[in-house]
Amino acid sequence: QVQLEESGGGLVQPGGSLRLSCAASGSIFSINTMGWYRQAPGNQRDRELVAVIISDGNTIYADRVKGRFTISRDNAKNTVYLQMNSLKLEDTAVYYCNAHGLGYLGADFGAWGQGTQVTVSS
Repeated sequence: QVQLEESGGGLVQPGGSLRLSCAASGSIFSINTMGWYRQAPGNQRDRELVAVIISDGNTIYADRVKGRFTISRDNAKNTVYLQMNSLKLEDTAVYYCNAHGLGYLGADFGAWGQGTQVTVSS
């Protein structure tokens, strides 16, 4: 079983910055992709992709965060980071960490974190 623990959310003014972290632990042989998704207030159905980073370092960003957010990972620590700059009111959401990989028993895994609240408000 794989667990994801997120940290770094909080309240920030528009234009400010936050850095989210997510550490994976458990029965992990390798992690292929790690990423961040978010769910805005009032949207109980869909989680929007924010950014994903693949094991080879390639990254994918949602258009609305390109140039403002940067995703990175530390493979030795099984940790992914999301540096968020120039935050806007519309970035307010619960941010969820996600990881996909291979466990020690040879089974693929997909895991979600519990979510961390990011609130952008003046």
